Amino acid sequence: MPLRRPRGAPALACAVAGLLAGVPVLTACTSTGSSTRGMPGSGTDRAHADVLFVGAHPDDEFQSLATLGRWKEEDGLSSAVVTLTRGEGGGNAVGHEEGVPLGMIREAEERKAVGILGIRDVYYADKPDFWYTLNAPLTGKAWNRTPQRETDTLERLVRVIRATTPKTVVTMDPRPFGQHGAHQQAGRLAIEAFGMAGDPSAFAGQISEEKYRPWKPTRLLTQSWGFKGPVGARCDGKRINDENTGLPVLGVWPGGNSPGGRTWAQLERDAARVYATQGFGSLPEKVETPAEELPCEWFTVVADDGKPLKAEERAQSGLRPQYAEFQEWARRMKMPWLANKAQPDYPDRPTATVPEVAKAPAVNGKADPGEYPGKAVELKHWEGTPCKTANDCAADARFSRNGDDLYVLVHVTDDKKGAGLDREKDCKRHWRTDSVEVDLDPQGRSDDTSTTFKAAVLPFTAGGGGPCAARDGDNRQGPAARTAPGMVVASTVTEPYEGYTVEARISLADLPAPADPGHLTANVLLYDSDTQDRTGQSRRAWAAYGSAQADPYVWGTLSLPGYVPPPGRPAHAAALPLEAARSTDSEASREQHRRTGVPLGCGPRRPE
Repeated sequence: MPLRRPRGAPALACAVAGLLAGVPVLTACTSTGSSTRGMPGSGTDRAHADVLFVGAHPDDEFQSLATLGRWKEEDGLSSAVVTLTRGEGGGNAVGHEEGVPLGMIREAEERKAVGILGIRDVYYADKPDFWYTLNAPLTGKAWNRTPQRETDTLERLVRVIRATTPKTVVTMDPRPFGQHGAHQQAGRLAIEAFGMAGDPSAFAGQISEEKYRPWKPTRLLTQSWGFKGPVGARCDGKRINDENTGLPVLGVWPGGNSPGGRTWAQLERDAARVYATQGFGSLPEKVETPAEELPCEWFTVVADDGKPLKAEERAQSGLRPQYAEFQEWARRMKMPWLANKAQPDYPDRPTATVPEVAKAPAVNGKADPGEYPGKAVELKHWEGTPCKTANDCAADARFSRNGDDLYVLVHVTDDKKGAGLDREKDCKRHWRTDSVEVDLDPQGRSDDTSTTFKAAVLPFTAGGGGPCAARDGDNRQGPAARTAPGMVVASTVTEPYEGYTVEARISLADLPAPADPGHLTANVLLYDSDTQDRTGQSRRAWAAYGSAQADPYVWGTLSLPGYVPPPGRPAHAAALPLEAARSTDSEASREQHRRTGVPLGCGPRRPE
């Protein structure tokens, strides 16, 4: 059972302070501690929350909801959430909506989900969510595009901290490897805002014109989803130093019972299943893991008593641009240890040679004689549930070239069909069902996928509609007919179903820059679904490391012997989908504004 404390005792505060001082948790947490209720700028303000969670998308808080629920029940700590986007760029497992309509649905999901754990207020910064990237600076540019200032999102977040006066700020991990760029950026902004909100010279107009007061939170925590520690009640309140940053990581156990008799883990599962658009409705209704085997929710303690905790900097050298930029940011924040071991030891890139063929392949969903004379490359497990057998899911890919066209043939063994999506309305967000993706970095030096070509093929669609193709998460997005006019696809699907073959012709003219025949990099990925609920289960890739679909540093080298790109072929600037849902169009947000006084979209307050 979790350690029960008097409702007035700030559990995390006493646990962290006690552990940092070497005092046992039980001793440290039996005193009542000090309360801020009734102090100026604190509990008397109608928007006040003791804890403020800062995330990028609706659902980013869901793996911390058990913790927030426990703090509310056991320690009397109220929580609020800041979500910087409404997740307009995410998938949709329950309908065809995307963009702004999807964002409004996701707001409703989030408000209902966090309400299960007693959270009422969710503030949106109305920033656009485009697609899955690993690049925080790219996200920052999208969130602060002209005519907004480069600091617009940060200014909004500082404003919310001043409006809600939290003692504790919880946010996402800012470290880059394997992390959604929007998650990284949310974490970075929260760390910056934590230090700036108490400084009257930071965004001084909020003080002089909007009549906010400076507010200095006490504690800053970041989610540590991948941290491995003890399980069961023994991890509760446990402090373990992170081997990377050297900072303490604190555990909060979700296995104890809430007042209603269900575990906090079960309440968190109930909340998670509300995020139906993101496929979380397919999670088992009941948490079956025995309480003694439930892991803690782990949080890195970045700052306490209003000051950053210090650790040893162990600087890496030879960093790739994305990691070098993060190291520079961490040093600017005077927290260089956050960048310790941030760049992983990348494996060597796989390599393949693309043979030139005299006659163009027919693109009919099969390998006719002489079309693909090169050796096949195997797609290996990369993410999700490993395939149980070769019949469950397996794949290989072959390449060839004729003139300015690249040909790709992917043969897939599969035992169960995923959902057939609508060919006209829903040929997008391919990871929800069986599909193949081909990624190309034309010059092999991209730091993110905005300068690459990424196209996916659905081998079958609803009602026998045949294959379809679309680009996503790259330099251009949308149906292939519009975004890659030189692309042609075909497929053959076995009957009875034992798998499929996808064949594609990709015009190198459709790439965002001229293809360098000696440095072109690529990946081929398989998404496998065995269900009809528009969720995937297994993923395989030729270059199977990290976030293989979004990390060009991983992709393999494709050599194009004999290829010379036509002279004068231009490079194309990225076009990101930047439409965002607005709080002014949300009745729930308008009602919240009337009740709390926090401006819509976290924008400027106009004094009455």
